[in-house]
Amino acid sequence: MAEALRVGIAGLGTVGASVARVLRDKAAELTRQCGRDIVVTAVSARDPKRDRGVDLSAATWFEDSVKLAEKAEIDVFVELIGGDEGPARQSVKAALEAGRHVVTANKALLAKHGVALAEIAEKKGVLLNYEAAVAGGIPVIKTMREAMAGNAVTRVFGILNGTCNYILTRMEAEGISFDACLKDAQRLGYAEADPTFDIEGHDTAHKLSILTSLAFGTRIAANDIYMEGIANITQADIRAAADLGYRIKLLGVAQRTESGIEQRVHPTMVPTASVIAQVHGVTNAVAIETDILGELLLSGPGAGGNATASAVIGDIADIAKSRPGFQHAPVFGWPAKELKPYKKAGMRSHAGGYFIRLTVHDRTGVFAAIAKRMADNDISLESIVQQATSAETQEQKTVILVTHETTEAAVRKAVEGITKDGHLTDKPQVIRIERAE
Repeated sequence: MAEALRVGIAGLGTVGASVARVLRDKAAELTRQCGRDIVVTAVSARDPKRDRGVDLSAATWFEDSVKLAEKAEIDVFVELIGGDEGPARQSVKAALEAGRHVVTANKALLAKHGVALAEIAEKKGVLLNYEAAVAGGIPVIKTMREAMAGNAVTRVFGILNGTCNYILTRMEAEGISFDACLKDAQRLGYAEADPTFDIEGHDTAHKLSILTSLAFGTRIAANDIYMEGIANITQADIRAAADLGYRIKLLGVAQRTESGIEQRVHPTMVPTASVIAQVHGVTNAVAIETDILGELLLSGPGAGGNATASAVIGDIADIAKSRPGFQHAPVFGWPAKELKPYKKAGMRSHAGGYFIRLTVHDRTGVFAAIAKRMADNDISLESIVQQATSAETQEQKTVILVTHETTEAAVRKAVEGITKDGHLTDKPQVIRIERAE
């Protein structure tokens, strides 16, 4: 049997403790599967005395994660610290430069520095594995990087944030407000005390940027993603979507167009009969469309200690199974130095059209003014419906419009014009509609 694989873990929070515990509890099975023992020989955390539910007394403790990466007698450095700078970046870089394999769950780090770190890993001939960074326990990275040879990806999209999906699911199922759902998500541990990173779309954008690089062979461009979160979704939107035969999901979408690559994160109305619409709660799902395979949908637990730990351990096991001289797959599917510059796609029509909700003053001429703004921007309307917001408020009405195919720029310009006309009593809502294929 080959020598034991020595693992160092930096960060012993929920995920780190789960990784250490599973490596201990499943030691015999992992040895049988990998052909060698996997042993945690070094760890780093802020509080060495904290009870984490696993005995780590045999491991060497390091106060500094960078020292662990540089000096510890390890073969694999597991980074579970978090953050795109500071100790996370410094320790991963140090481990790679020292010729050690790295496993990380840090999507923010990869979105910002992934290509530079990949260049170091490939130069040193070591692995940089990151299955846990995108969609938790779903093996989407391995699938895209290793199992789709010969396939040209045309689009990748999905539900990449469990917190947002949980909130939208509860809002629809129980008819409660966004704020109430968010408080419950925080109480249950699905959302952070400061949920901004999740609900405004940043988390989804980081994950999408990594998938974009894998799909299209481009350098990561997390700053070139159109991004809109879910904080403005109301029960009026949820009900209107249901009436139209749709369900609202926060989607990350990347696709190749004639002019470049389009990346966007935003609430989307998807047909209730579609597969993606059936993904509820904290579950994640990723759809990959290719020329040979067609559409592949991967769905499963997207967050939590066990789901993330499962992905981390899978990455460690892959390293344990590899042997000296084995040619590793490039970190992002293509050699890092061959990744193409990201070319942002130009604005184009959206075939599914748009849902527009306007809360307007109930007075003569409002309908005509709205219709004129739409016509001035060459927007064709599929339907327009007016309704009172409540029995007690007769001074305002809710106007719901559904457009035919048009551009984002045209819709935004029309809504801006309606706002300037002084007809609105509340912030307008614009949501893309995805038609069934």
